[in-house]
Amino acid sequence: MLWGMPGSEKTPGGVRRIFKRDLFGSVVLCDRGDVPVVLRDTRQAARGLGWLARLLAGNEARALRRLEAFAEVPALNRWGGGVLERGYIDARPMYAAEPRDPRYFRQARRLLQRMHRAGVAHNDLAKEANWLVTEAGEPALIDFQMAWCSARRGRLFRLLAREDLRHLLKHKRSYCPQCLTPVERRLLARRSWLRELWFATGKPVYRWITRRLLGWRDNEGRANP
Repeated sequence: MLWGMPGSEKTPGGVRRIFKRDLFGSVVLCDRGDVPVVLRDTRQAARGLGWLARLLAGNEARALRRLEAFAEVPALNRWGGGVLERGYIDARPMYAAEPRDPRYFRQARRLLQRMHRAGVAHNDLAKEANWLVTEAGEPALIDFQMAWCSARRGRLFRLLAREDLRHLLKHKRSYCPQCLTPVERRLLARRSWLRELWFATGKPVYRWITRRLLGWRDNEGRANP
């Protein structure tokens, strides 16, 4: 099932669907022959924001290169000229699929553990839109623009990795609360200084940018508080 903006019929130029169009450019689903791909085009970014759009897209490209062996993450096809092309995962976002099978969350936790061992912290997993649920009921991840890549996996990386896990557990609490273990409940109860700093400083700015400037719909940036 395709998801994003309403309508999935093909349009001229091979574009099958527009997922997003905002100040940082566009994200569209296209056909490359018989293969669907997703294009993030930063050339369409608003004047003065092209540099930031390219920075974020380049960061996503680095993360996808590190995770090229992961079937649960889109494959990076190319990055250059302001356009990032990646593979398409046929799945629904978490807020639409509403996963309630404990198996989904067990697999999602293992996915995070593997991803962190590969030196990538996603750093934007509060958004349910970044969690996918395949037809087989398995997890997948998209949108690595905010990812933190580190070969050393130092203190800051470990802190960000723990926040990835906490966000997953928040979603588990929403959809499968009876399956939370005592250890997971304790982890949810512990709040890091990084989280408190973000909520005091970065979160208000983030909300203003995404809601006022970018005009994101609730589901597009849907996240647990």
